[in-house]
Amino acid sequence: MAAQRDTADLLDSALRVREAARSATAGAAGADAVLAALAEVVEHDHASLTRWDPRRRRHTTLAGSYPEDATAYIETRLHRDPVFTVLRGPARGGLWLGDVPEELLAASPGFQDVLAPLGIEDGVAQCLFAADGRYVGMLNISVRGRRRTPGPARAVVTLLTESLAAAVASCEAPPAPEAGAAPRAERPGGLSPRELDVLAELTAGRTNRQIAERLYVTPRTVGTHVEHILAKLDVPNRAAAAARAAAWGITPAR
Repeated sequence: MAAQRDTADLLDSALRVREAARSATAGAAGADAVLAALAEVVEHDHASLTRWDPRRRRHTTLAGSYPEDATAYIETRLHRDPVFTVLRGPARGGLWLGDVPEELLAASPGFQDVLAPLGIEDGVAQCLFAADGRYVGMLNISVRGRRRTPGPARAVVTLLTESLAAAVASCEAPPAPEAGAAPRAERPGGLSPRELDVLAELTAGRTNRQIAERLYVTPRTVGTHVEHILAKLDVPNRAAAAARAAAWGITPAR
């Protein structure tokens, strides 16, 4: 029965990703909403959606949580990485890190110089193609440690690629900062958008079930987010996390 509930939760999460992607395609939401929904399908530490600019021959980040140097690599150098050649090949399937041959990882600057120093041991790089076959961008998901993504979640990511491609092709890229402007602030504690939502709810002293009802997810999913929040903030309990959030001025949206 537990496995059935897990499958039902995963399918519900997949539907939320598809709905977020449709909203982004229609211009009613941004890529951030898509990534936030995707966090319910694949638990991760970093993720990004990027759009390919054929004129400039580079990727542009629409939404993401990678550190600055990793983001720069994805945008300006990933398309020259040996792994990218495999991704753009005839199979056009996502490439999960645990399935990449050792010799390919050894030849990949993206893994050796960017992902490995971050402690990344799982995740996926997925090229996204429009209905007419055009390459439009990429989904990157990275997981620290040995939290291997279950097979059903991998299959769901593959099934969602058409919706993700439509969203990436339609989303407006964030404006480039003006010369001399301060760089965009990173999310507090390196938390994902959904983890920030959960953290905000903790400041109100709500239980996992109460938070789940407000965010339209399952209590089990909330529990997973709380675990990640405590680990990323290096705090011992929910009260300490809530105190950190209050110090940052983070409060529930409503």
